[in-house]
Amino acid sequence: MNIGKIIVDDLVPILVIMALGWCLGWKWKGQKKPFIDNDGRKALNYFVLDVALPAALFASIAKASRRLFIQDGVLTLISFIGVTALFMVCYYLDKWLFKRNKAEAAICALIAGSPTIGFLGFAVLDPIFGDTTNTNLVIGIISIVVNAITIPIGVSLVESYYNEQAAKAGTLKTVNEKGKKIHRGAGWSILRACRKPVAAAPILAVIWVLVGIPWPSWLTPNFELIAKANSGVAVLAAGVALAATGTFAFSWEIIWNVFYRLLLMPGILVFVGFLCQMWRNSNSLILLEMLALGTGLPPAMSGVIISSQNNIYVKEGTSTLAISTVCFAGTCVLWIWLIPLISHAL
Repeated sequence: MNIGKIIVDDLVPILVIMALGWCLGWKWKGQKKPFIDNDGRKALNYFVLDVALPAALFASIAKASRRLFIQDGVLTLISFIGVTALFMVCYYLDKWLFKRNKAEAAICALIAGSPTIGFLGFAVLDPIFGDTTNTNLVIGIISIVVNAITIPIGVSLVESYYNEQAAKAGTLKTVNEKGKKIHRGAGWSILRACRKPVAAAPILAVIWVLVGIPWPSWLTPNFELIAKANSGVAVLAAGVALAATGTFAFSWEIIWNVFYRLLLMPGILVFVGFLCQMWRNSNSLILLEMLALGTGLPPAMSGVIISSQNNIYVKEGTSTLAISTVCFAGTCVLWIWLIPLISHAL
């Protein structure tokens, strides 16, 4: 494993581009307004959330196969149940520990409870484990869970909060522009969230895979191009959002977010993997290492963008992203060293 190459090629660019975004979004002395003002920030967010990210997510999942879901049943179950459950644990803990409202806790879960698997998954796992079927298996499964399950849940919780606030203020709409009744409740909120491009794209991609439609190879270059735009613009927009909130934040809540994102969440999943005997053969042990790194990546860019778009939890979210990106260089090495050590002890 060349950890230095991962830091230079994958992690440093995130910090550099985020710093560039901060410089472009900061109102320097003598300026009437920043180079990228609030309107520009909103445009960047809409581009990432409604165009680039959905396209990138659809392509990354649609290129998978049905075999991914059945190739390793234990890994699939741990990923689907574990990642979803820990996303909700992150949500409830943030509400309880730091007295956050529903929308803030949902954004926290989208950040601290969700790895940036679509952005850094291949960039980190491929250099360490190689471009193998196992690598694609882990990245594909975690991508589906994060983008097709937890994002719709998080977006629906944010919408539910706004509905509750509107109901208290007496401004909640009961009919839409066409005069049809607007249905409320958790189920309807999730359904509406699933209609948003960032949630609909991965869900459609999962359906594509389950139906068994082959992925046209001639589409790959087109989607790869938009995926590259998504990654760069998402990080740039995060820096602009950080500048818009004022200063860089550092608090116990952010420390907790970083701990949860890099250590606690992957640690719990690894513990479950050991309980399920995934350490007994070399192939399963490698899958367990991949699971630790895949679920212990820095926060999902989609969560930061949703935070910025709704102007909720922005300073905490972007600061969590920046600190987690720096600390990941150490936790990455920790998991690769620790898991084989524990398996040999058993």
